[in-house]
Amino acid sequence: MLNLLVDISEQKLYVKNKILKTYFISTGKAGVGQENGSYKTPLGRHEICEKIGEGCPINTIFVGRKPTGDIYSEEFALKNNNNDFILTRILLLSGLEPGKNLGGSVDTKSRYIYIHGCPDHNPMGIPLSHGCIRMRNVDIIELFERVDVGTLVDIY
Repeated sequence: MLNLLVDISEQKLYVKNKILKTYFISTGKAGVGQENGSYKTPLGRHEICEKIGEGCPINTIFVGRKPTGDIYSEEFALKNNNNDFILTRILLLSGLEPGKNLGGSVDTKSRYIYIHGCPDHNPMGIPLSHGCIRMRNVDIIELFERVDVGTLVDIY
């Protein structure tokens, strides 16, 4: 089984097994942290608890983890005055460390922390998200196809 490593300082996601793959990402603009409402990326050991969006077209817009039926475009963004679109695929994370990222006000899953696609013009390699881990749409599709529910994700 694969293991994913998210390196906050490098803003990279590493896929580890016999073959190593690296993706540029963008994590929380507010930094790292566990608290609900902090807009920070949580640290520690997690797992993918749900895969959402299989078969959806690239740039599908998700709200509340459901496809809206809309496809992202610059025109759509201007009309909707939103710059934090969740696109293409979602890998929902669940913390595995009680008191750190599991349970209470630090629970990663109840904070709705994902690995997800974003508009292609959004920069990678610098922290700009609201706590999630953003990826390019082609990259999240590739990763989505390679991982299973239960895949471990270490964020450090």
